Amino acid sequence: MLEIRPTCENCNKKLPFDSDEAMICTFECTFCKSCVDVTLHGVCSNCGGGFVERPIRPKALLKKYPVSAKIVHKPVDIEAHLKRIQSK
Repeated sequence: MLEIRPTCENCNKKLPFDSDEAMICTFECTFCKSCVDVTLHGVCSNCGGGFVERPIRPKALLKKYPVSAKIVHKPVDIEAHLKRIQSK
């Protein structure tokens, strides 16, 4: 079950359960579309994988399957990230 994390790991933008701005990698690292496109260049800064749009959990299932309250805020070291993806 996806955690549905509430914010972007880089900029801490709120990403509610029904956000169409939320992107995740295979490890559920969660970023907003802007950070994925502009800052990360489509490559996860944690695992090196790609991103897909995070599915929206139906409102009717939120009580049974609540979203995560866990905030992961780890601003990306942009220079180090760019060096890593350029060396691949």
